[in-house]
Amino acid sequence: MSEAKITPMATREAAPAPEAAATPRDLPPFSLSAYLTCFSGIVGREGLRFLHQRERFVSALVRPLLWLFIFAAGFRQVLGVSIVTPYKTYILYEVYITPGLIGMILLFNGMQSSLSMVYDRETGTMKTLLVSPLPRWFLLVSKLAAGVAVGVLQVYVFLAIAWFWEVRPDWPGYLYVLPAMILAGLMLGSLGMLLSSLVQQLENFAGIMNFVIFPMYFASSALYPLWRVQESSPLLYTICLFNPFTHAVELVRFALYQQFNLQAFLVVVGCTVAFLGAAILAYDPARGVIARKKQS
Repeated sequence: MSEAKITPMATREAAPAPEAAATPRDLPPFSLSAYLTCFSGIVGREGLRFLHQRERFVSALVRPLLWLFIFAAGFRQVLGVSIVTPYKTYILYEVYITPGLIGMILLFNGMQSSLSMVYDRETGTMKTLLVSPLPRWFLLVSKLAAGVAVGVLQVYVFLAIAWFWEVRPDWPGYLYVLPAMILAGLMLGSLGMLLSSLVQQLENFAGIMNFVIFPMYFASSALYPLWRVQESSPLLYTICLFNPFTHAVELVRFALYQQFNLQAFLVVVGCTVAFLGAAILAYDPARGVIARKKQS
């Protein structure tokens, strides 16, 4: 009896389906210590960069000090300031322009920080930072906070030097002005961050900086009271009112003399939220300005 020849049927096991790549939404939530580590790392890096670039610190002080020592002294008699809030008596012109010079330091520092972001993007450092699994908005806010911390340090050094030039607000004013400076620095830094997202090359950002800095500074209450501007040019007065830098300067001015300007506070907060939100959207690789640049 011949054995039946049995042909085994080939059984094929189903190949396992490839696992989908993990997206940021699929990642487990990060702990508070992870956020703090990232924040301290970004702030520490900016601090080391600031310490290694001593010429940046010197230039940030020379500019407002020249305005305080030379410009203010030359125009002291011509541009004397009468009693206006928050001042309770007649003041020297040097005293009046000091909040505007504080705003100048914060404005230039915000633009310098944004300039470094353009440089980091060209060298690839910014790309390394933004591919971190942490939320992109947190990385940008940490970068912004680091720049504001450097700017606040520069302002306090400037105020210490200005004290010897008879610019001497009450001692509590040096503490009252800290939240106002932080808020103003966040607004100006957010504006610079938004501008940095629109620029591809480092050389083009310098021209944009001048186009933004000088109109914002001169068309504001940094150098002269708004009532004087209104007397000479109603159009310029209207432009000054719509200038966010005007309200940043007034917020600092009132806080330096232990007063609170509600209108300036609301404008600065609103502009900060708008500028920062637009910057975070612009740096979104899926739908922001960076994405449109890559497609083109």
